[in-house]
Amino acid sequence: MTMMDDFYVIEPDSCRGRHRTRPRSRWRRRLDIEAEGFQCIYCRVYVSSNPLLAGVKNRNHCPYCLWSRHLDLLAAGDRLAACRQKMKSVGLTLKHCAKKYGPTLGELMLVHECLDCGKMSINRIAADDVAETIYELYQKSFGMESSIKASLASSGVDLLGKEDNKMVSERLFGEM
Repeated sequence: MTMMDDFYVIEPDSCRGRHRTRPRSRWRRRLDIEAEGFQCIYCRVYVSSNPLLAGVKNRNHCPYCLWSRHLDLLAAGDRLAACRQKMKSVGLTLKHCAKKYGPTLGELMLVHECLDCGKMSINRIAADDVAETIYELYQKSFGMESSIKASLASSGVDLLGKEDNKMVSERLFGEM
């Protein structure tokens, strides 16, 4: 790939099947770079965003420290959030779907809180996330302030508690 290819996009011209080149936007270059990987905003480790490694299409959290960056505004992968600040992982929850899962089943999800704007979001656990770090986060969430738990509950997110220990450890480490 030449330097020219990085800054220009070849697109079909609507007339007569010819192609023309136009400069690649700054925003498009930034999205292309983030699609390859990023440096963790908290622990500064390089994280690959390759879906074959992560097992998820839109990755914005570190598999080692579980911190994230506030990137998405309306939907996963839209990258429209203006905040772009650190998001601390605060606990685990289950993603419920009435058609597929029962009351105690569902996908294990990370809960993040933006340190700047306070927005809470849930993120899928990636295939390469460190299971021991996720379990430590789960245990730390027991002593969380009740105000954070109340704000999560008002938005429909229920943190997993001590009573879910067997289910969480089975999902993270397999049958015990």
